[in-house]
Amino acid sequence: MQKEIHSLLDKKIMFRFSLSVITLLFVLSLHGQANKDSSRVIASAIKVTLLGTGTPQPIIERFGPSILVQAGSETLLFDAGRGCLQRLRQINVTYDKINALFLTHLHSDHIVGLPDLWLTGWLISERAIPLNVFGPSGTDEMIKYLQKAFAFDIKIRVGDDKQSEEGSKLLVKEIQQGVVYEKNGVKVIAFKVDHHPDIPAFGYRIEYNGHSVVLSGDTRYSENLIRFAKGTDLLVHEVVIAPDTLSKSDPKYAILAHHTTPEQAAKVFNEVKPKLAAYSHISKLYGHTEEEILKRTKANYPGTIIMGEDLMVFSISDTVSVSTWKKK
Repeated sequence: MQKEIHSLLDKKIMFRFSLSVITLLFVLSLHGQANKDSSRVIASAIKVTLLGTGTPQPIIERFGPSILVQAGSETLLFDAGRGCLQRLRQINVTYDKINALFLTHLHSDHIVGLPDLWLTGWLISERAIPLNVFGPSGTDEMIKYLQKAFAFDIKIRVGDDKQSEEGSKLLVKEIQQGVVYEKNGVKVIAFKVDHHPDIPAFGYRIEYNGHSVVLSGDTRYSENLIRFAKGTDLLVHEVVIAPDTLSKSDPKYAILAHHTTPEQAAKVFNEVKPKLAAYSHISKLYGHTEEEILKRTKANYPGTIIMGEDLMVFSISDTVSVSTWKKK
């Protein structure tokens, strides 16, 4: 009898040890160092890099909204917020390697990095082909005015620096909901979101090799987003946190009204059921913290949710692994 008890105890200890090892491996996968050469992509996986996770606030730790998605031979950029070119430089991805740029909407924090990405990127990488730009209504007009604004610079770079004129071109396609890009096994689907008031705004679902990532863009709680995001491997969603007492007369109330609270995001996650949910475009009003965002989310959502960081990398295949950037 005593021998049987010892045997049971030994098995119980081994079971607990196995669970501890599994837990440790999971934690390491979440907190490992990011690969600083993002040109290396596993052929069967989707690689997602959060280049910028911030808002209009000029915060050095969180650059403007921008996300890089690499799948197969396709390197796709979503939004071009402040500092996106610097972030690309940090992970050794040059402008000439980008196949297409997709804009969620035309708020300045999502596009203010575009002139630098485009003109400096063209000059430094010596890009020789146009960049395809996809975006909502108004994108074509914006690009035309940018090209006029920088006509002098473009002329000098071509004539004096001998840059390829083709490489300076931006080819715009204004999009509607549906498949907007399909190449080399990669499909990009745009869907309308609710960025109140009536702002033309899209989220994107990127599919490759039986897996997917969904990027919410800027939105309030959106049933349409839920419909397009169902069953995705990774859902990158925006979030705002504010005092419960914030009144409509407060100047910052509009920020709350245009975005998604942790409780609303939890409702989205419960409906979508992603393997992993991550926050980006993180708005914190009146001293609220990221810890509070996670606490309020986890109170309403039992799944895994993490706070995105600049240069955080997600690798999506049969599992979703996460690594954070670590300075040398």
